[in-house]
Amino acid sequence: MSRGKKFVALSLMTFIVIVVLGAIWGHKGGDPTGTTSTVANSYSNVFQGGSTAGVPVSQVGINQLATSTGNAGLSINFVWVLITGFLVLFMQVGFAFLVTGLTRAKNAAHMMMMNVAAFAVALLAYYAVGFAFMFGGLQVLSLGGTTPLSGMLHIASQTNGGIIGTHGFLLQSHGSYDVGVMVLFLFEVVFMETAGYIIVGAIAERISFAGFLLAEVCMGAIIYPIYGQWMWGGGWMAHLGTGPLSLGHGAVDFAGSGVVHATGGWAALALAMVLGPRIGKFNKDGSANAIPGHNIPFVVIGTLILVFGWMGFNPGSTLSAIDSRIGVVAVNTLLAACAGFVLAMIITDVKYGKPDISMSCNGMLAGLVAITAGCAFVAPWAAVIIGVVAGTLVVYSVEMFDKLGIDDPCGAISVHGMNGAWGVLSVGLFADGTYGSGWNGVNGTVKGLLYGDGGQLVAQIVHVVVGFLWAWGVTWLIFTVAKNFMKIRVSPEVELEGLDMAEFGVLAYPDFVLRSAPVHVDSEEPATAANGSHLTVDLEQS
Repeated sequence: MSRGKKFVALSLMTFIVIVVLGAIWGHKGGDPTGTTSTVANSYSNVFQGGSTAGVPVSQVGINQLATSTGNAGLSINFVWVLITGFLVLFMQVGFAFLVTGLTRAKNAAHMMMMNVAAFAVALLAYYAVGFAFMFGGLQVLSLGGTTPLSGMLHIASQTNGGIIGTHGFLLQSHGSYDVGVMVLFLFEVVFMETAGYIIVGAIAERISFAGFLLAEVCMGAIIYPIYGQWMWGGGWMAHLGTGPLSLGHGAVDFAGSGVVHATGGWAALALAMVLGPRIGKFNKDGSANAIPGHNIPFVVIGTLILVFGWMGFNPGSTLSAIDSRIGVVAVNTLLAACAGFVLAMIITDVKYGKPDISMSCNGMLAGLVAITAGCAFVAPWAAVIIGVVAGTLVVYSVEMFDKLGIDDPCGAISVHGMNGAWGVLSVGLFADGTYGSGWNGVNGTVKGLLYGDGGQLVAQIVHVVVGFLWAWGVTWLIFTVAKNFMKIRVSPEVELEGLDMAEFGVLAYPDFVLRSAPVHVDSEEPATAANGSHLTVDLEQS
């Protein structure tokens, strides 16, 4: 049995074991029906500081009305979070269209399969352990309290924040079979999936399917959730504002420019470096050859679907339908997206004589990524500035990585890594103090450098640096070791032929004859794959 098959078999056996363990745990201590702690006693959870204090005890009817109102508010929040989660889930379709259109026809089935496999495999990894690592110690009042999630390992004391959650494994442990927990899980798992989709674009057309599955398991179980806990699960980075450093409101990332997008982008960078470039991408002088995608309409459709899904991604991160900031979040998101598109369109028109469609679409996505951290904290004019910078940054970032010899077929590193970092920093600059009262346990609203709080910018810099070191470092380490034990890159012959038939036994376009376009491999050394195989002749690629 090959190493890849052994890996799949071992993964399957492991999953069966954890499902059995989950069943043995049973339903102890949770609230799967929503009739006790999460719904019936939810008045004070839905409305912060809410109580019936001051209402005479004899007015039973008024008390019942207050409780019913709380129940209604909780139900509205449940529906809001679920619907916005469904919108984020639909982003998977956008990613599939986008990355398939940006790559070659001979690999279209390979690209589609990676997208759907990423969804399934990473979700199960997150379900088994990732969710518990990330949110195992977080109480979410707007969702009824999520009281079973009360376990966290701390650095020194509870005031310094935690490093990893300990409740909620398999959505069973410590009573986590609970209606509020389930709503939180659905919303958060699709965010994790987004980080998992990002890496697809940077490793396309050369990674083995077994290597890709390993990447998704690591993303869902380790890389994303542990860093996410530090930021969103009550972790130490969120508490930088309450510790001895007193850095603003701690590291702030409203919907995940850093937690989601930069994490996926930096992991993609590490994978692209370990895998090496595609055959024919670079010449002996280091210059890059363009390898165009095969379907620009797919790229545009995918981009617009992602814009639509982002209307769940950012507004839904309030986790509450009664947060009046939702409108600001939505408008800022669209402003930054359009500003990013326009700048990328203008720059490519000036540079190349015509606007580049795929780069313009990446400019729109860059604007979306950049505004995601600060969409609730900045004014509309600042959202436009953030989008303008993002649209500019993505164009020159793609050129920079080409010059560095890093092959990123879809520009994922530039869109998500570079602009995720920019989005995080932009909070430290433009947050205007109109939102975020008491954020991360710090009095007052969130303000950036331009509004008098330089400490917030420092906290954001810490977020960027730690996020890069974690996501890039862990991914690079895992795959540097893994390539010694398994095949993480396909052979040169398979790469030239296309991965569809070799990896999956099917062609995306069986009824079409794919015309070959010559791509000369101009190199002093033979083309070398990650597995050490060499190719010593000039090649033509379809």
